[in-house]
Formats: sequence, C-alpha cells, structure tokens
Amino acid sequence: MPSERTFSLTEPVASLRDYLDGGGGEGLATALRGTPESVIDIIEAAGLRGRGGAGFPTAVKWRSIRSAGASTTYVVCNAAEGEPGTFKDRWILRRNPFQVLEGVAIAAVATGAVRAFLVIKSAFEPEIAAVRAALTEMRAADLLGGAQVSLVLGPDHYLLGEEKAMIEVVEGGEPLPRVFPPYQVGLFARTGSANPTAMNNVETLAHVTAIMRHGAAWFRSYGTERSPGTTVFTLSGDVHRPGVAERPLGLSLRELVEDVGGGAVNGQVKAVIPGASGALLTAAQLDTPLDFDAMREAGSGLGSGGFVVYDDSACIVAAVLVFARFLAVESCGQCPACKHGTLSISGCLARIEGGEGTAADLATLAAKCGTVTGGQRCALPTGDALLVRSALASFADEIEAHLGRACLLPRELLTPKITDYDETSRRFAYDERYQLKRPDWTYAQDVRPDEERSA
Repeated sequence: MPSERTFSLTEPVASLRDYLDGGGGEGLATALRGTPESVIDIIEAAGLRGRGGAGFPTAVKWRSIRSAGASTTYVVCNAAEGEPGTFKDRWILRRNPFQVLEGVAIAAVATGAVRAFLVIKSAFEPEIAAVRAALTEMRAADLLGGAQVSLVLGPDHYLLGEEKAMIEVVEGGEPLPRVFPPYQVGLFARTGSANPTAMNNVETLAHVTAIMRHGAAWFRSYGTERSPGTTVFTLSGDVHRPGVAERPLGLSLRELVEDVGGGAVNGQVKAVIPGASGALLTAAQLDTPLDFDAMREAGSGLGSGGFVVYDDSACIVAAVLVFARFLAVESCGQCPACKHGTLSISGCLARIEGGEGTAADLATLAAKCGTVTGGQRCALPTGDALLVRSALASFADEIEAHLGRACLLPRELLTPKITDYDETSRRFAYDERYQLKRPDWTYAQDVRPDEERSA
C-alpha cells in the first residue's frame, strides 16, 4: 500500500533514505509488478497531461511508442527549462530529483526502453549536482528498474528544450529542430529502425511517480475533469511575492496573482504574459481558469505554468518587446520566415518603444504575424504571433499613442530569464547578460562602465 505521507512536487527531500521513508520507490515497484500496458492504463485513467507546454496526454504519447512495434525505444527527460518567467522544473530537481528519476524509470517500463537520458543545460549547476547525487544513490540501491539512465549536458539556448532539437543534442549535434517528432523518428534512428522516443518534461515525470504510488483516483481528486492534478506555477514580475507554488489546476489567474503573489505592486494588473508561448491576458481576463482548455479558449495557453505580471507602471510596448526580442534572438534560422519575421517584429517594436515608430510599423507588425509561421519546424514563431496580435488587439490605443513620441512610462524591463530563486526573500535572479545575446547565439562584448572609462 502507498505510504500515507505524500511528498508534494517541491517539498525538499534531503536524501534517498528520506525519500524511501516517504514512499519513494513504491511507484516503480507497482509498475514492475504489472505490465507496460497496465502502467499506461493507470496514467490514462489519471488523465495526466504533459506539463511542458501543449498539455498532450502522457498515456497517448507512451501508447504510440508501444504500438510502433519497434525493437529499440528510448526515454528522454526534458530538463532544459528555458521559457521566460518559468522556474518550476529547476525547482523540482533541486528539491526532489529522486521523484523525477523514478518517473524516468517508470516511463522506461511503460515504453520498453532500456536506455534513458535526462537532458539539462550545462549552466544549471545546482540541478546537475542534485541529479548526479540522486543518480549515484539510486543506482547503488538498484532503484532504476534496470534502465540505464544517462545525464546529457546541453547549451544554454531556448531551443534545447524543443523536443526535436533535444534529440539532435543527445546525438551530439546542435539544438536545431528536426522535421519529424521523436515518436516518429527518435534517437539514433537509421534506415529500418526509427527508434521511437518518449519525451517528457521534469514535472510530468514527477507526477507519473506520484500517480503510480497513490493511484489515478487520488490524482483526479485535484484539478478539473479535463485537466486533473496539480501543477507548479511560477509567478514573477510586478507582484509583491514572486515565487514558485504548486496548486491544483483550475484556479483562476486572479487567485494566482492575488493569493500567491500578493497582487500587483503599483495600481492594477495591466497584462499577464504566459512565457513565450501564447497571447497575453488583460485585467479583464483575470478570472480565466488556469487549465489547458480554458486557457486555449481564452486565446492563450497554459504553457509551462510561468506567468509574468505587468502592472499599470509598465509600458505594454516595452513588455511585449522583451518577449519578441527573446524569440528573435533564440530562433535557430532554419526557417527563413521565422528568423526574418521575428527580427522584423522585434525591430518594429523597438522603433515604437524608442519613439520612432510610425503607422507603417503597425502595418508591418500585423503582416508579419501572418507570415512568421511559414514553414515552421517548431512552435517558436507561433508564440511570437500570438503575443503580438493579442497586444495589438487589446492595447491598440496605448500602442498608437506611442507612435512618434517618447515612452510615457519609461522603465527598464529585464528579460525574465530566471537563473535562481531565493525562497527566503522570495525574489528571482535574472540573467542580466541576456541583453548582450545576439541572433547568431553569440554574445556582444560585455563592457562595464568602469572598464569603458579606463579604455
């Protein structure tokens, strides 16, 4: 029987002994007592949807791997969190890597994989240390179910987290998205052997462990009918209490901002941007339930559960420019419509924000949102189009008033590329060098003011 004690996804676990005392290992034991099909059936009954962005049903993904009839399959845990305003996967790995690794082992049982990879950015040093220590303990205790789990370090680029690009990195290449998804053409594929690969993110696999430990009905006791369970939200920006919090799906955006974040710092909420994956939400949409379907119906998306709040003191053009520039810089350039389109979009926004914008820039923005997705290999340009279109629709008056004039709300807005979180002060640290990153993925020379004076 499962232990009565239930670890939340972010509750800290100091050692393997503590993990086992809290019920660790029971989920994998349940999986090993059954069959791969029975494991998938449990995940299907729980209604688990992937917590990496699109909310795709995990059981459907795993069953597609099984039904392929391949002799060789793989599992990949995506730990390359890079969405602006998101820190949940890193937080889970820091505090309880055991639960994630057990989820990897369960996924291997379900899909018939003998090898698994956890792919993480080499810049994530605390998380790498936590995973390595947990792997060492779990291997020694034979708690990986026979699966060979390897750690793969990748570059600090947004597209490392794109599943087709991640496959390339595991094989030793650059994070450039392929044409075919991993369940069709997976790791080390060759003629006659597609090697379908199950790709799941950190939080999804942590949920897998909990479901196998406590059961599908337990998981469904949280959340909504179509989006059951909890998720780990990241809330940052203009709120009193930025932070990471696990909550049942279905709470409203207003509850997240006010109850978790303590409300807006200055005046009222102007806009909330869900990372780089969807349309912004306005103050009028704060009662939108935070689940996959309600967010889609609102024209946006739940994404990775990261929300950046901007209050009345923020210029909407400057806020949207932060994300548009991020996407322009991170585009890999394989799809010309994406690379040129994202650069054009960010250029127009920069001119408007700098007081040099014209009606022609607005026309270009609208046009590029319709063409930027042409030939796309990944969802990056889709996020750009959704965000800019929503800003043009919801803040038309403010944007038009900005044309040809200096910003009325001048304020520096950093790219919310989170590098750390201090739980005591409830403050995030950001990558302050990110503004120097260029569209070719190199960095401009970082000249400090004192160095400049002495040059």
